Amino acid sequence: MAEPVFDKIAIIGIGLLGASIGHAVKAFGGAGEVALYDRGEGVRARAATIFPGTVCGEIASAVTDADAVFLCTPVGVAGEVTAQVAPHMKPGAILTDVGSVKGAPAAAMIAAAGQSVQVIPGHPIAGTEKSGPEAGFASLFQDAWHILTPSDNQDVGYLEAVANLTLFWETLGSRVETMDAARHDRVLAITSHLPHLIAYNIVSTAYDMESVEDGEVVKYSAGGFRDFTRIAASDPVMWRDVFLANKDAVLETLGRFSEDLAVLQRAIRWGDGDTLMREFTRARGIRKAIIDAGLDTAEADFGRRHSEPKDEK
Repeated sequence: MAEPVFDKIAIIGIGLLGASIGHAVKAFGGAGEVALYDRGEGVRARAATIFPGTVCGEIASAVTDADAVFLCTPVGVAGEVTAQVAPHMKPGAILTDVGSVKGAPAAAMIAAAGQSVQVIPGHPIAGTEKSGPEAGFASLFQDAWHILTPSDNQDVGYLEAVANLTLFWETLGSRVETMDAARHDRVLAITSHLPHLIAYNIVSTAYDMESVEDGEVVKYSAGGFRDFTRIAASDPVMWRDVFLANKDAVLETLGRFSEDLAVLQRAIRWGDGDTLMREFTRARGIRKAIIDAGLDTAEADFGRRHSEPKDEK
């Protein structure tokens, strides 16, 4: 196990990501002590059976003396939770998050944190459709990208904090990169947010089609549709906040997608097989690039999960 990067960390929000950080620290190191807190009393009770002796009953006691505080909450409450934890954090401590949107939520964190806290927004590109403290597992971050979107602060203390947070995530197995927040949100709009929006929509459309008898959607689901239902099973609160917080990038991407979809619609209507072949062949090339990059395998998957899932979110 690696030497601790931090003496103590605090995890606010004990869902999939918060619990996984707790498990990963226990398995791989990175921190000497972990304190967890969730505003849900029932969540805290369930988490206490998984992480005995580390779940706090108050948010202030969790973050007191912590070297780094991880906000594992929906992005819509990032500023609100920051206002709750910042007064109890020691000067120079790191405040980071795991949200899928970095623009508006990060700005809210910075505005609420005050001058003594080092705000370094972050996003692990890892997750599953499961939620709750029981969903976490230690290997979630292994070989997954973790994006940090630090400010342009060149203060020595801030740069050291960024380096320490980078080392922490590397200890958990992540590959860390830094990126401008606006660029992050544009990239994630196409690689994560739009696919989830499509999944939610296509599953709803399937159930709303008058021409489909009750039960047929489930009975005859092929692998592609099953994958859509898995994605659409993700936490609705989290994804509601993601779309509202990243609406500009999502709407821009959705507009481009709608235009490209219209091209395929037209090709099908007019029997334009050449256009369909061109677009389908290009899509296969992108799939090959993802496999070559080690982000997935070429092994056949018929919609059944054979091991702990680690889907990019």
